[in-house]
Amino acid sequence: MAGVSLKCGDCGALLRSVEEAQEHAELTSHSNFAGSTEPVLNLVCSTCGKPCRSKTESDLHTKRTGHTEFADKTADAAKPISLEVPKVASSESEDVAAPSQTKEMVVPEVDKNLLQELEGMGFSIERATRALHYSGNASLEAAVNWVVEHENDMDIDEMPMVPVDSKVEAPKPSLTPEQLKAKQHELREKARKKKEEEEKRMEREREKERIRVGKELLEAKRIEEDNERKRILALRKAEKEEEKRARERILQKLEEDKAERRRKLGLPPEDPSTTKPSAPVVEEKKMSLPVRPATKAEQMRECLRSLKQNHKEDDAKVKRAFQTLLTFVGNVVKNPDEEKFTKIRLTNQSFQDRVGSLTGGIQFLELCGFEKMEGGEFLFLARDKVDMAVLHSAGSEIDSAIKNPFFGVL
Repeated sequence: MAGVSLKCGDCGALLRSVEEAQEHAELTSHSNFAGSTEPVLNLVCSTCGKPCRSKTESDLHTKRTGHTEFADKTADAAKPISLEVPKVASSESEDVAAPSQTKEMVVPEVDKNLLQELEGMGFSIERATRALHYSGNASLEAAVNWVVEHENDMDIDEMPMVPVDSKVEAPKPSLTPEQLKAKQHELREKARKKKEEEEKRMEREREKERIRVGKELLEAKRIEEDNERKRILALRKAEKEEEKRARERILQKLEEDKAERRRKLGLPPEDPSTTKPSAPVVEEKKMSLPVRPATKAEQMRECLRSLKQNHKEDDAKVKRAFQTLLTFVGNVVKNPDEEKFTKIRLTNQSFQDRVGSLTGGIQFLELCGFEKMEGGEFLFLARDKVDMAVLHSAGSEIDSAIKNPFFGVL
């Protein structure tokens, strides 16, 4: 029996003629066609007379217009199909070919709402547009069904382009409603998992970046502190060398003056060997010099050093004590007339935890001018005893103790 239609081996569409097969090939890039004895459906709407070539198309027509009765005229339209391309005059062929070569290709119109829903499910805009176009913009389920059936196509993620005046019929769904729902759920889960994985990956990247930046900042701070220590050591070394050279210049000048006086008096130059016994006498004189009393700044520094050495096993506690003392001193400097800053209750638990229970804490405040009063319950700094120079010196000593990593170690 001669074939009455051409069937596309790639998508299963039935075509009435070679011309329709050629047009189908141009639109879909499908090239596997074979003759078929299955006729192309010809369902004519009894109400408006619109012909429908498939059950899917008739269902879409019913959904859009509400027309439900169709006359099956498939047998009337079925006739053997010729596999030869009709020959036409060369002039007519050229006339027909010329417009086809200049046909404008555009992106097909699709339902915008359905397109947004598909994009929200995780489909790319190209895949969503292609699915809606080839499923006839029927519904979200039809578009998802088309994606399921064609997800292995090579051009699934390419934007479809069709001639301005062309129309593509929707293929007939091959999945049951239950299978379709299951597939939709599977696709949504895949899209959700993919999004979660991407968010986790981005969070890991951000965490790695934060760790890297943190390490760089710590390394920069360490290098800066090392350079600062080296600079301070270099300055101290240079100062000591300068002092040593100054002492040598003074001794040399004394020797020169002494030699000049001996020359003026007509005495012979002093024999260096005779001056050696006098060294112990000089040493005795040095030892007999009165010891310079320690300044208040040195006493403050000793209090801070004692505090750190007695609690060196708890570095955080020492730093907190230094910060608290610096706050007390700074508040008095800024507000010397306010009693809430110049009067400290010794029995306050917070004060005891931070300063009072640590060796040297209260002694430091007393060096700043605070005095015990009311039976030793309070430390008070009277307004007339506020010495800004002493307080500034105290602040400098605390700041040095906080910033110098070697404070109290040597």
